[in-house]
Amino acid sequence: MKFFGLTILGFIGMEIFSYIIHRWFFHGIFWKIHVSHHTSRKVWYESNDLFSLLFGSISVIFILSGNDILSPIGTGIAIYGVIYFITHDLFTHRRFLPFGSKNKVLLTIRAAHQRHHQTSEKIGIEPFGLFFFDYKEFWRKISAKV
Repeated sequence: MKFFGLTILGFIGMEIFSYIIHRWFFHGIFWKIHVSHHTSRKVWYESNDLFSLLFGSISVIFILSGNDILSPIGTGIAIYGVIYFITHDLFTHRRFLPFGSKNKVLLTIRAAHQRHHQTSEKIGIEPFGLFFFDYKEFWRKISAKV
């Protein structure tokens, strides 16, 4: 039970961490790297992918540590990363092996993230998180279309 709870904590903590770092750092001092994500994606690799490699490495280090607290947190971070990759890269931005879906939750997440990408300027638009945002507005728009 402790492992499960810490895994959930790692997952939720990663979304909170992602929101904070995205809003105040990616659109701040790391903009020169992150801007590659807000411009045309005609290449298989963008500089912004460095952040995913960093977070993935931290997750692996935590998992392999064998520590009763860090291992499950690392597992939660890894689960977050896999779901993020599928939802964000494959579905929302149609990178690598894109797929389509009529799932309203996925479409709502895509619509919210596309709002964030309405500009390629440094000053970003909400939402900065991928999963935690006000679903009501986007859900209504998606429900009207589907």
